[in-house]
Amino acid sequence: MTILRYEESGWEKLSDLIFRRHVHGSRVTIAQFKLLKGSVVKPHSHPHEQVSIVVNGRAKFVVGDETYIVNPGDVVHIPPNVMHGVEAIEDSLIVDVYSPVRDDWIRGDDKYLRS
Repeated sequence: MTILRYEESGWEKLSDLIFRRHVHGSRVTIAQFKLLKGSVVKPHSHPHEQVSIVVNGRAKFVVGDETYIVNPGDVVHIPPNVMHGVEAIEDSLIVDVYSPVRDDWIRGDDKYLRS
């Protein structure tokens, strides 16, 4: 069993407005994203199924041809290989669950998140 204590691990700064902390299991990756107002995660796709849970704040998700304004408690499901992106309307905390494991992050192939 692994316990990641977020208060001890700190946040990885991906840009001036985007911060991440995550843990990999054998079949899933779970991440917290702190998206400050005005931050943009550029449109991208990946072979991982993604479920995003809005903990606080408001954000605009574009998934395929659809646009959603999400609020605390909302859940967004993003199927594998579907283009998607997000813009923070307010400072937001979003929990993402991915399956399978984000091996691209392990390799450092996450340039779309970095400035």
